[in-house]
Amino acid sequence: MAEVKQITVNPAAPDDKPFGARNEKNLQKSFSASPIYSNQIKDEERRLTYQRLAMDGNVQSGLGLNSFNRDFVGTEQNPVPDLNDVKTGGNGLPASPFVPNPTSPGPGSIFPNDQAPFDGELPEAGVEFGSGLGGQTTPIETSQQIASQKIGDYISGRSFRGSDGRN
Repeated sequence: MAEVKQITVNPAAPDDKPFGARNEKNLQKSFSASPIYSNQIKDEERRLTYQRLAMDGNVQSGLGLNSFNRDFVGTEQNPVPDLNDVKTGGNGLPASPFVPNPTSPGPGSIFPNDQAPFDGELPEAGVEFGSGLGGQTTPIETSQQIASQKIGDYISGRSFRGSDGRN
């Protein structure tokens, strides 16, 4: 998390950049009712409004998208996935909850429904390189911690406090 708070909107443009720089006077004249120029909205209010409108809660269906909850809490119709419940095998199903089925569908076919179950050796789980909780961590284990974060709680390089395997 940043140690120094920064303002959300910084409308002042440097005068020494003539190409591609904004013309502040023209913008103020064009958008005179904008809260950016009227100082009606303070940075904290912008952060709270963004949190409420863009980060928290449900997105209602529309424009071809289904409804979903940004907080990863799941619903009866759309629960948070539990990778222990993933069906595996052939016919387009994955080889394991963590590995797609690498089996070829066979000569002349490009359809996953023609795949046989994978009967080879799968990679050993949990030996991935890098930092974090490992490749066997499931969304059902992490979604509540991700959903509980608010703007300003984010930690550089981590999804949430403890997601790198440390506290």
